[in-house]
Amino acid sequence: MDNLNFTKSADGLIPAIVQDYKSNEILMLAYINKEAWEKTIETGKAHYWSRSRNKLWLKGESSGHVQIIHEIFVDCDEDTVIYKVEQLGGAACHVGYSSCFYRKVVDGKFEITGKMVFNPEEVYGKK
Repeated sequence: MDNLNFTKSADGLIPAIVQDYKSNEILMLAYINKEAWEKTIETGKAHYWSRSRNKLWLKGESSGHVQIIHEIFVDCDEDTVIYKVEQLGGAACHVGYSSCFYRKVVDGKFEITGKMVFNPEEVYGKK
């Protein structure tokens, strides 16, 4: 298998843009390292590197909102990927929205434009 270039950044992380495989809606941006990449390929489920927790994580391991990989695209420099996924549970965002990009800037202020799918307090016990 061809390999991604994890050596371009000091921390060995590359961005993963995540899109719904049917609608092409951008769901989230996360980062992967070599281990996350290998687990994703091995399992067919999206794995990422959590910069805040400094550990590998399976998307949906707490919420059940797992991302099933349908297609993966690699950019020309082999240092960014697009995951086309089936988002189980209908929400990629940990604050309850279908997409992490649920706000847009209008007149210098954030306006919520996304749809809330679940209450994060019920799923995680906190917001």
